Amino acid sequence: MTIYPAIDIKNGRAVRLLQGQADQETVYANEPAEVAARFRAAGSSWVHVVDLDGAFDGTPRNREQIRAIAASGLKVQLGGGQRTVEIVRESLALGVSRVVIGTRAAESEDFVAELIREFGDKIAVGIDAKDGKVAVKGWVDTTDLEALSMAKRMSDLGVATIIYTDIGTDGMLTGPNLAAQEAMASAVDATIIASGGVSQLADVQALAAIEKRRPNLGGVIVGKAIYEKRVSVEDLLKLQDRI
Repeated sequence: MTIYPAIDIKNGRAVRLLQGQADQETVYANEPAEVAARFRAAGSSWVHVVDLDGAFDGTPRNREQIRAIAASGLKVQLGGGQRTVEIVRESLALGVSRVVIGTRAAESEDFVAELIREFGDKIAVGIDAKDGKVAVKGWVDTTDLEALSMAKRMSDLGVATIIYTDIGTDGMLTGPNLAAQEAMASAVDATIIASGGVSQLADVQALAAIEKRRPNLGGVIVGKAIYEKRVSVEDLLKLQDRI
């Protein structure tokens, strides 16, 4: 199971939002690349980055910060505002390793299929769910689309990686929704990266226990718990090496 420490960028700064609410913002660093450098020094190989301005506005706003993070040597998994083929191409040109499609994936299977044809496994789909229903546009709007149904369709299109975020747990430090993550891993062949709620090493161990039953539960994103010093990247990576 791969650990993905997270950096969310808003107005050029590294922040965390409580359950995705723009008015519930905590600033952790003015220079996101400095955070990335600390993750790299701790031994991480990946970083999960979200351009929150892009997620809310529909167009990426923090390209220079993303370029600087990619220059740190980390493999970057980037989401937020990736809503056209040209934007995806530009993001990959910045040095990004994997682009996450969220809102547009919920709107258009044809768009996802086009991206898979052109970019293959450099494309991941992010499915953010509230009470099992897909949320889009930076979690501002909740659709009638069932998260599991969307995941099955994405997997059938050839999407290799799905990032599944349970909005109810995101930023709450109350533990991940284990049942929802296992249900998602059970529903598809794609690799699932769990997101939302990790507050301690025991939460990652609980996800690793699911991985033994569902080997495609292949990663976990950890954000606020790192910034609030509840876990360290070093300890997460030591655990990663044991599981």
